[in-house]
Amino acid sequence: MPSYLADILDWHRARAASDDRATGSLFERAAASGPPRDFAGALRGGGLACIAEIKRRSPSKGDLDLGLQPDVVAKEYAAGGAACLSVLTDARFFGGSAEDLCSARQACGLPVLRKDFTVQEADVADARLMGADAVLLIVAGLDDDELRRFSARAAELGLAALIEVHDADELERALGCGARIIGVNQRDLRTFRVDHERACALAERIPSDVIAVAESGIRDGDDARRLADAGFDAILVGETLVRAADKASLLGQLAGQAVGAR
Repeated sequence: MPSYLADILDWHRARAASDDRATGSLFERAAASGPPRDFAGALRGGGLACIAEIKRRSPSKGDLDLGLQPDVVAKEYAAGGAACLSVLTDARFFGGSAEDLCSARQACGLPVLRKDFTVQEADVADARLMGADAVLLIVAGLDDDELRRFSARAAELGLAALIEVHDADELERALGCGARIIGVNQRDLRTFRVDHERACALAERIPSDVIAVAESGIRDGDDARRLADAGFDAILVGETLVRAADKASLLGQLAGQAVGAR
């Protein structure tokens, strides 16, 4: 069985090893790039919030929409009630780019998560330099020292850190590193299989003062309601929205569900 995550991380770490840019000057430039939008604040509000994702392809599903126009899609998502955007910037495996993120962010007022594989401090600075308001940290691909360092670096720049987990052990590691936004990915990035019970099984373990986000495999309003009932504050939806003919209408079915207590 292929390990998608291992292959992706190996490529990103090899790329990082050849990155000879001075981290200090990168962070100076990033800090001077202006204040980010409030990603965490956008996820706390009236009912289930939706992080709507922009991506062109997937390693497991292949091409989703290579001709996707990020600015047009971002406007549709905003019109449908999305709380935030998630934009894939990984080019090799997902067909994304920094330009996709810039275009989407400029088209609307929503906070934007840079969806990529953060493996070095420079990746955090790059996120801010391209205009991101939040950065993704995947527990399965990082050790505890990296989680703490990258989270601290994100905080220095005013970026939110969405820390992604797949099981109870990873959740404990994330909480031990001070995570304030936890994403439970129902798709195991090692196999890309979706387990629709994964998020609900972990929801009660997430403290009520930590923002809980359910990710992947969310197909319709019924899935959204089930996750809201489990206590999730937000959902992150990608493939379902990218493939939808009427994205704004689908968002209306997904967002705004009453959130249960954790």
